[in-house]
Amino acid sequence: MTYAAERDDAGRGRARRRVLVTGYGAVTPLGHSADETWTAMLAGRSGIDTVDGMDLTGLDVRIGGQVKGFTPGRYMPPTVSRRADPYARYALAAALEACEHARLVVDDGLAPRVAVIIGSGYGPVGSIYRAANTLRDRGPRAISPFTQVTTAMDSAAGEISMRLGIQGPSRAQSTACASGADAVGAGMRMISHGEADIVIVGGADACVTTVDLAGSGNARALSRRNDDPTAACRPFDTHRDGFVMSEGAAVLVLEAAEVAGSRGATPLAELTGYGASSDAHHWTAPHPEGRGACLAVEAALRDAGISGADVDYVNAHGTGTLLNDATETAVLRKVLGDRVTRIPVSSTKSMTGHMIGAAGAVELVASIQVLRTGDVPPTLNCDEPIDPDINFVPHRAQHHDGLRTALSNSFGFGGHNAALVVRAV
Repeated sequence: MTYAAERDDAGRGRARRRVLVTGYGAVTPLGHSADETWTAMLAGRSGIDTVDGMDLTGLDVRIGGQVKGFTPGRYMPPTVSRRADPYARYALAAALEACEHARLVVDDGLAPRVAVIIGSGYGPVGSIYRAANTLRDRGPRAISPFTQVTTAMDSAAGEISMRLGIQGPSRAQSTACASGADAVGAGMRMISHGEADIVIVGGADACVTTVDLAGSGNARALSRRNDDPTAACRPFDTHRDGFVMSEGAAVLVLEAAEVAGSRGATPLAELTGYGASSDAHHWTAPHPEGRGACLAVEAALRDAGISGADVDYVNAHGTGTLLNDATETAVLRKVLGDRVTRIPVSSTKSMTGHMIGAAGAVELVASIQVLRTGDVPPTLNCDEPIDPDINFVPHRAQHHDGLRTALSNSFGFGGHNAALVVRAV
């Protein structure tokens, strides 16, 4: 194997391999594939609507971003779809698309050097709620023997590893809304330090449930624009009133550069930087000075060997909440300086809603597509920007030439922060 010698912050030598993205897949409220999702983003189409399929009685919030028309039978046999929680079904479907995109077949020789990491903020909550209701209504004998598996946070990673024959590490990552980005970062570290050659990484959540809409709604975190769902998510707009709960998954194939080259894979982008931190401040509110977010973004840029002046596009966390958007804007101004007023900054959550653990992975896919095409998806509903000097790409997509480096931010409840840097190849 070929390694690039680098120095870390303490001055110690370390061997680090380049990490390439060679495939990705997605299941979102905008579509059942990465291509469908990307096409909808560029068209400025919203996936947010009145929630269906559940009793909304008494709920103050009745809107969300649901995956509609998804057919599990296209991706898995009935034995799997019956036992798997929706979040695991979405993750498996996205993983299969990602591997097909990368032209990756995990054979016996490759299997021990392939790993799986799937992030999720909520995990299989639907299965947990159903099991609790079954126990209450029908008693212990009605509980499925698969319950202890399907209600576990690692069930998505397990389904993927078994379906693809992966024999390297398979694990879950849970850091609230930063889970998908942290999973990608963990996979990047595994490859760069030689622990795996290929890692299937991403995030998934299916938490548009009565319980979660009620809980987040009671916390005053969700938009209450029930009468105008597509206008509800308003990142960086003066009149924003909360995020929109959403669901789905995105999965990427990460490979060591020499491994991708040896099997003739086509690189889509190079993952160059990852940083993570904790606010140590509050369960739901970001640090008022963005302390933790700054640490994560600065660490990602340092890891990539660049400065804020080198960033060409930002896919912002941009939830549409009062505190996040103001704090993130201040963080971007601090870390990127005047550069932030000369580059596009957009929030695709304005169209997908907040996919929680899947958000960071979906937004990394979007960032890579921006670098590959020069097309930047819009921030819907940004009618009165909170910072008029920043190009939040309001309402309609824009085309920009020469975009080489993108920053993708993910900040979560509990003060979890993660940032990723990706470069065009």
